[in-house]
Amino acid sequence: MEGTCDPRFERVREALARNFAESDELGASVAVALHGELVVDLWAGHVDREQTRPWERDTLVLVYSATKGVVALAAHMLADQGLIDFKAPVAEVWPEFAQAGKAELPLRYVLTHEAGLPVVDEDLPVGAELEWDIMAEALSRQAPIWEPGEKTGYHAATFGWLVGEVIRRVDGRSVGTFIREEIAGRLGVEFLLGFGPEEDHRVSDLHLAQVPAKELPSLAAAALLEPTSLAARAFNIAPRGPNKGRNSRAYRASEQPGSNGHTNARALATIYGALGNGGEWRGHRLLSEEGIRRAGTERTQGRDIILQTPVRRTLGYMMPVAGVPDARGENAFGHAGMGGSMGFCDPDAGLGFGYAMNRMWTSTLTADDPRAPRLMRAVYESLG
Repeated sequence: MEGTCDPRFERVREALARNFAESDELGASVAVALHGELVVDLWAGHVDREQTRPWERDTLVLVYSATKGVVALAAHMLADQGLIDFKAPVAEVWPEFAQAGKAELPLRYVLTHEAGLPVVDEDLPVGAELEWDIMAEALSRQAPIWEPGEKTGYHAATFGWLVGEVIRRVDGRSVGTFIREEIAGRLGVEFLLGFGPEEDHRVSDLHLAQVPAKELPSLAAAALLEPTSLAARAFNIAPRGPNKGRNSRAYRASEQPGSNGHTNARALATIYGALGNGGEWRGHRLLSEEGIRRAGTERTQGRDIILQTPVRRTLGYMMPVAGVPDARGENAFGHAGMGGSMGFCDPDAGLGFGYAMNRMWTSTLTADDPRAPRLMRAVYESLG
C-alpha cells in the first residue's frame, strides 16, 4: 500500500487492507478530504488480473455512474452563472427537445430522474452510444414513459446525454471538455470523459469479482437478467457491437456523461472536498454557498421503479436513505458507480470522499458490496 494517511485516519488504511484481505480487491485507491485538505490518499494492488502491474499514483479507472455527480456539478456551476435554470423547460435551450409532448418538461426532473426518459424506444444502430448526435437526437424524439414528476426511475444511461446536451447548448463546450477545463484542471486532478490512446497505458481495465455472489444480489440486478425489462433497457441503451466493451478504445474515446468517466479516488475526494468545504478548494471556488445548498437539498424520495430500492435524491445526487445501513451523515450527497466506486461530500463534516477500484462486484450501485461502506465507516469512526 502506498500514499499518505493522516494518523487520525489510520482506520481508513486498515479498512483498505481488509478489502484486499477479505473482499477480493485487486487494485484500488481511496482518498479523504477534510476542511479543504487531503488527509488520506492511498492506493494499492494491481491493474491486471495476473498481478504483474502495480496500481500507481496516477492510475485511472472507469467509475461508471460516479461520473454523474461530476456532471451534475458542471450543471450547478452553470446555474451559478445564470446560464442554467433547473426550473425552466429543457426545450428553452434545446428546442428540438420539445417533441413528443416535452415542451414544458423542466430540467429539474432530469436531474432527479423523474423525467420519464430512462430508455429509448426506437431501434438504435449498433454502437449508437458512442455517437453523441445520434443519442441526443433520439432523446429529443423520445416520449416520456411516465408522466414527468410523478415517479422516479433511474436514468442510468440517458442522464448523461440529457444533462450533457443542455451543458453543450448553453456553454458551447462538450461536458467532457467543461469538466477537464473548469473542474479537474482548476483543482489539479484528473477526470477524463473521452480521451485518446496516449492515456491508455495508465488506465486499468475492469475485472469481474471472483468472490461468491448472491444469485440475485438485488432486485435491479435480477431485472437486468431479463433483457426486455425496464431495468435492462435503461442500463443497456443500445446494442454495442464487437470490440465496443467497457475496456475498449472506442468506449474510452466516447463521451457518455452518465457512466464513462475515468478517474481515481484523489480526484473524487478533491472535487467532493470542495463541495464539502463550502464550494472552495485551495482558493478555487467551484460553487457558491447557495449552489451548495441547491445541490444538497433533497428534491424527491420514494421507491425507484428501475432500481427497485428506496432513494433520496437532490438535483443530480444521491443521499442516504433512512432505514438503510449507511455510515454517512444524513445531509451527505454524492453518487455511487456500478461495481463499487463512490464519491460524496458531507457539508456538515467538511468532508469529501472518493473510492475507485478495478474489481467489479456483481451488485448494482454497491447494494451488496462491503468495500466502500467499510471505508466510509472507517472515515466517520476516525472523525469521532
